[in-house]
Amino acid sequence: MYAINYAHHNIKIACMQEENKKYTKALGERIHKLRKDKNLTLQNICYKNFIEPSTLSRIEKGTVEAKYVTLIKIAQAFDITVSELLDF
Repeated sequence: MYAINYAHHNIKIACMQEENKKYTKALGERIHKLRKDKNLTLQNICYKNFIEPSTLSRIEKGTVEAKYVTLIKIAQAFDITVSELLDF
């Protein structure tokens, strides 16, 4: 039989989740700054690029992780690549 240390795995998962939160927050701040620098509203970006305003708002606040297809749409809205969008 194998003994599994569940506490150890829970700590690893918690650390990974904390790291993800940092990246999610940094991405949101980057998108918000890009949008403000271009004097764009959520609606300007969303309706032209088929993104729900509530989705973009939550991404900017760092409360949700963006799906890859959403990152593509956001990058297109700023006329940059996804790589440039993620350069923070």
